[in-house]
Amino acid sequence: MDDITVVSFDVEGTLVTPDFSYAIWFEAIPRRYSERKGIDFEQARKSVEEEYGKVGDQRLEWYEIRYWFDKLDLGIPEPVMEGCQDRVCYYPEVRDVLSSLSGRYRLTVASGSTREFLHHLLRDIEPYFTKVFSSVSDYKWLKTSDFYLKMCQALEVRPEQVVHVGDNWQFDFVAPSEIGIRAFYLDRKGQTNHQNSLVSLTQLEVHLSG
Repeated sequence: MDDITVVSFDVEGTLVTPDFSYAIWFEAIPRRYSERKGIDFEQARKSVEEEYGKVGDQRLEWYEIRYWFDKLDLGIPEPVMEGCQDRVCYYPEVRDVLSSLSGRYRLTVASGSTREFLHHLLRDIEPYFTKVFSSVSDYKWLKTSDFYLKMCQALEVRPEQVVHVGDNWQFDFVAPSEIGIRAFYLDRKGQTNHQNSLVSLTQLEVHLSG
């Protein structure tokens, strides 16, 4: 991979565990809704999850925390998100891999999370990255091939000069592959038998060195 100059990472499920997002969507928001409506927590969580289901993860609103705080009349999200900051947790190999690769490549983030989330999720590791892209916040798109093309244009590189890794088959493997990015699918449970699947980011280093 001598022509690779940029290594791009998804965030949630790739660099960061789901704990922070779970705390926001399934604990903090229902708790706030419970307080606002004067109902018990379990009833509130059921009602909130029903609202999530009506939108679904193929619509941009699903990812916009301000949309949900407005829709559910919860006030502003910043204090709630800050209160969950201690739930941000990086996978064990992340810091070592980023430290190692940052000396050889330009590291970037290509995420479907909004910038509100990325502010918290990347707080302790953002200095490793030369650029952070949010498909939802920056382009109002999901992570399609068009998003990756925009990313390459912004970085002034050809897709063939980019490696991307992430844990969503469609958004992190299929979409970037369509424009010529060398993509790797991160399956931490090891359930996928594919030549470009990884069980940890440590394996990415092996591929890049090969």
